[in-house]
Amino acid sequence: MLNKALSGYNLSELKGLQHDVEKAIKGRQQQDLQTARDQILAIARDAGISVDELLASSGKKADKGSGQKVKPQYENPADSSQTWSGRGRQPKWVAEALAGGKKLDQFRMK
Repeated sequence: MLNKALSGYNLSELKGLQHDVEKAIKGRQQQDLQTARDQILAIARDAGISVDELLASSGKKADKGSGQKVKPQYENPADSSQTWSGRGRQPKWVAEALAGGKKLDQFRMK
């Protein structure tokens, strides 16, 4: 259902309006981003926190990948150099063993 206000425009005019609207949306997004950035920096400044401190202490989710490694909990009995922490995607040797009927606890490191 076409808006009555737009029904008087031809295709070229509508495409021109679409271009203008997309440009306005991008501009508004940039403006909102800058406003949010300024507000966050003002709050940090008022709290006596530097930008580096703010970013460094932004929480575990934002700090993903830069934390300590998790100790391996499982080991391939056929090759002790192959270990797995139990997190993330299962290594091929684990997936194959489980598919073969083995239990995950059989590979737990002692």
